[in-house]
Amino acid sequence: MGWLMSSGVPWTKRLRHVVERWLVEAVSAVVQPQPMVRVRAWGEALGRLAHRLAGPRRRVALDNLAHAFPTMPPAERERIVRGMFEHFGRMLLELIRFRTLTPEEMLALTEIEGEEHVRRAYEQGRGMIFVGGHIGYWEQQGIEHAVSWKPISLMVRPLDNPALHALLEHIRTRTGNSVIYRQGSVRKVMRALADNRGVAILIDQHLHTSEAVYVDFFGRPAATTSIVGSLVQRTGAAVVPVFGLPLPGGRYRFVYAPPVPPPVDATPQAIHDFTQRCTDVIEAYVRKYPDLWLWMHRRWRHVPDGGDVGRDFSPGGTNGAADD
Repeated sequence: MGWLMSSGVPWTKRLRHVVERWLVEAVSAVVQPQPMVRVRAWGEALGRLAHRLAGPRRRVALDNLAHAFPTMPPAERERIVRGMFEHFGRMLLELIRFRTLTPEEMLALTEIEGEEHVRRAYEQGRGMIFVGGHIGYWEQQGIEHAVSWKPISLMVRPLDNPALHALLEHIRTRTGNSVIYRQGSVRKVMRALADNRGVAILIDQHLHTSEAVYVDFFGRPAATTSIVGSLVQRTGAAVVPVFGLPLPGGRYRFVYAPPVPPPVDATPQAIHDFTQRCTDVIEAYVRKYPDLWLWMHRRWRHVPDGGDVGRDFSPGGTNGAADD
C-alpha cells in the first residue's frame, strides 16, 4: 500500500484509485458465486450503461468505423458500437469471475481450436510468440493457456492505477504466467523464448516509438510495433495468432490460427512485410467479429506524409509505448 502515500500524486487521484479498487473488490464479491452465464448477462447490462455515459469514446468508435466501413449504413455502425460496449462490459465482469475458477472449471468452459499449431511450435523447441489484439477474450485465453499447455509470458503495459495494476497482475499470473513490462523487455523475451516458452504480444494499438512501422489496417496507415518481426529473426520462434471468442452458455472458444510465415531476412522491408501479414490476420478476425474489437481506441492517430505505409515511424525520438 506504499503507493497510497506516494508523494507527487495528488490526494484526489490517490483517493480515486482506492475507490476504484474497492469497487472492483465489491463487484468481485457479488459475481464470485454466480454462474458465468449470469455474469455475462450482468456484464452486458454494464456495457449498455457505459455506452450511454461514455460519449467521447463512443464518438471515437463511430468515427473509426466510418473510416473502416465507409459504405456501412450508420445504423449498423451504431449497432456495432453498442455491441462493442456490451462485449467489454461482459469481458470485465467475466474476467473478475474467471480469476476465481479452478483449472478444472476453466477447462470445462473452454473449447480449443488449432491446438496442433501450438503443439508443433513447442516441438520445434525455439519458443513461440502469440500475436493478438484487443478482440474478444484475450485475457482469459492467456490465463487458460497455462492450464491447457504451460505458463507463458505476457508483454503488457502497467495500469495507471497502481491498486488495480497489482490486482490485474495477480489475475494474469494466478495460473503460473509471468508478465513482462516494456523496460528491458527484449532481453526477458529472448530468455523466455530460449527456454521454449510462449510470449503473448498484442500488436493492434497505436505505437509512438522508433520501433514502429506503418502498415495497412482497414485501408489506413497504422503505426505498429515491429518487435515481433525482429524477435523472430533473432530466435526462429514460431508466430501463432490467437483469438478468444465467446460461445453460448458463458463458454469460450480459444483459437490458435496457423503460424505466420517468418520474415525472409532482417531488412526493414522484410520486417515491415511480416508485420503487415500479422496485422492482416487480426484485421480478418475484426471484420468477422467487429463488435468484439476495441473501436474506441485511437488506432490511426498519425498518418505519414503521403499516406505511405512502408516507412518507419520515429516522431522526434519519442520514447513511449502503445497509447490508449
